Amino acid sequence: MSTKPASGAGFYARLGVSAPFDPKHDLVTSPVFSPLVLAILRLGLGFYAFFVLLFHLIWDSVRTHNANSFFAFFTHLSYTGIVAYYFAAGVQSVCYVRNGGTGYPLQRWPRPLQFLHLLLGSTITSYPFVVTVIFWALLSGPSTFDSRFDTWINISQHAMNSAYALFEITVTNAPPSPWLHLPLCIFMLACYLAVAYITHATQGFYTYSFLDPAKEHGKLAAYIVAVAVAECIAFLLARALTALRMRLSRRDARRRAGAVDGPQAIDEWEEVDRPKTPAVLVA
Repeated sequence: MSTKPASGAGFYARLGVSAPFDPKHDLVTSPVFSPLVLAILRLGLGFYAFFVLLFHLIWDSVRTHNANSFFAFFTHLSYTGIVAYYFAAGVQSVCYVRNGGTGYPLQRWPRPLQFLHLLLGSTITSYPFVVTVIFWALLSGPSTFDSRFDTWINISQHAMNSAYALFEITVTNAPPSPWLHLPLCIFMLACYLAVAYITHATQGFYTYSFLDPAKEHGKLAAYIVAVAVAECIAFLLARALTALRMRLSRRDARRRAGAVDGPQAIDEWEEVDRPKTPAVLVA
């Protein structure tokens, strides 16, 4: 009888969805923190990101009256992804703790939902680096720190976003993003490019000045290619940092195992090789 896996199972495996899903519970554990601490940190960071996003949206509604274009900006969309992932991962972590470390709900959910969770994780560990680099290299200026609000928002959304990505990469046991996620991430960037031009057609402005063909002319194509290249570099950086973290974690685990087994091995060696005290015969 053939043991060849079904084609669907093989396809999902290439997308990072193993069967069984996450058997070692890597998505809800950390090499640094206990599962409970990781759950608290994820939810705490998620609440802060949600507060930033909501406060910014309310500010734009009340003070600048341009909230209708809030989600036309890739910065806000990618930041929404951070909020969604941290809340989703935090809830799964809490469930893992409540179940005594035996499992969490996502492991029993349909494979499409497992895949979407992993893909969201790939976006929040790569898109923030792209956003940060493009903002500080092309878009920031004298008005970036005009007021306390501008300073807080720009630091939170254009600097701390990369810190969020680094947290998930370096402080959790999550494996590297599968290679097939990279073309999907680039495809979603291309979809956003369409959204940017739809926004111009419907609301009369470009979300980012470098997307204006009348202003940039021949540079526009170069900017679009540069964004795609930046995403490739960010994706590779995330994978490299994840691989480095996994390597260091394994080395630390071996060191801890050696530290535990070392004294026991010495005691056993002494017990076997210690010379016996000769018996004294009394006449």
